[in-house]
Amino acid sequence: MKWFNLSRQSKRDLKNKIDWNNYFPKHIAIMMDGNGRWAKRKGLPRSAGHYAGMQTMRQTISMCHKNRIAFLTLYAFSTENWKRPKEEVEYIISLVSVFVQETNIRDLNENNIRVSFIGDTSKFPNDTQQAMINVSNLTQGNTGLQVYFAMNYGGKSDILQAVRSIVKTKKADEITEELFEQFLYTRQNPSPDLLIRTSGEKRLSNFLLWQSAYTELWFTDEMWPDFNEELLYAAIFDYQNRMKRGQAL
Repeated sequence: MKWFNLSRQSKRDLKNKIDWNNYFPKHIAIMMDGNGRWAKRKGLPRSAGHYAGMQTMRQTISMCHKNRIAFLTLYAFSTENWKRPKEEVEYIISLVSVFVQETNIRDLNENNIRVSFIGDTSKFPNDTQQAMINVSNLTQGNTGLQVYFAMNYGGKSDILQAVRSIVKTKKADEITEELFEQFLYTRQNPSPDLLIRTSGEKRLSNFLLWQSAYTELWFTDEMWPDFNEELLYAAIFDYQNRMKRGQAL
């Protein structure tokens, strides 16, 4: 189902149908897929698609803040992304520094937004790591929307690193699900209630495998640069309908 062509009136109608007090997703995770295909359709280089995707990412953070989402996890760079052409990988990584440079830290702090990164960030260039550290440190005291960028993240590698860490100090019979989750990269935030994937693909692609065990999945054919508030409302509205149906059974 495509919602991108909703009129402004339809957008208002959809927003008005959302129950803002019940069955509301606390944590939304997004697989930002389709930047390259979006650019190709427009006759542009793939880098233009990635830059447009970064702007959409910035707008999505603002949308989630405005709509009272508590946690937002964005799949920004997967462990599989290293397999892409070197030039494309370098450009995607460079966008981290661009994002930090173009994002007004004062605005993040004034809006009480905290930015963090999950994944094995040690694989990135020093300047990229420093950019991530800077924005994390400068927003760490904020208690509003918590934004997590999954960088060099993979669900399988997350589980493996957790296993390697936990066996150093715990015996097998001491390990519980609750304890195990404290060793994952995502230990600071709850599992996502709703996972959104753009571009028409309908798979998890190694994203939050453990954490998404009971997550509601929502897919759209729209490419990530075209993601907008209508689509966010559509996903939330569909999520709420599923929750209400589940409670009625």
